[in-house]
Amino acid sequence: MSPFRSHMDIALAEAEAAALRGEVPVGAVLVDPAGQIVARAGNRTRELADPTAHAEILVIRSACAALGSERLPGHDLYVTLEPCPMCASAISQARIARVYYGASDPKSGGVAHGPRVFSHPQSHHIPEVYDGIGEGEAERLLKDFFLARRR
Repeated sequence: MSPFRSHMDIALAEAEAAALRGEVPVGAVLVDPAGQIVARAGNRTRELADPTAHAEILVIRSACAALGSERLPGHDLYVTLEPCPMCASAISQARIARVYYGASDPKSGGVAHGPRVFSHPQSHHIPEVYDGIGEGEAERLLKDFFLARRR
């Protein structure tokens, strides 16, 4: 296994691209056990008219299709915002090994807040979770996006 390297900078770039498309600025990157990027995406819920087109779901779908498997053991997910309950459940179903996220989401999060999906007794798989990586930049992107919307 290769030494740890954060891929949050790429997830943040995906979040910035999402904001430019008018999407909530959330980006995700999925990395294989060798440290290679398998998939990257930003939110596309509005563009695709699909409420499930969160960045996390898009990278999971892409990686599973590329690998021909519904499971991604040993893979790491970097995401700029704490995954919502839907995404946390998909992460568990995909058997992703580690989740690294930036900003916490007290309103809609599903990992450290709300239903705490990975703590639920019916969670099929519990990944390692690391929060606060790139938190300042992730929060700034979100705050700037919503501030511009209110003007």
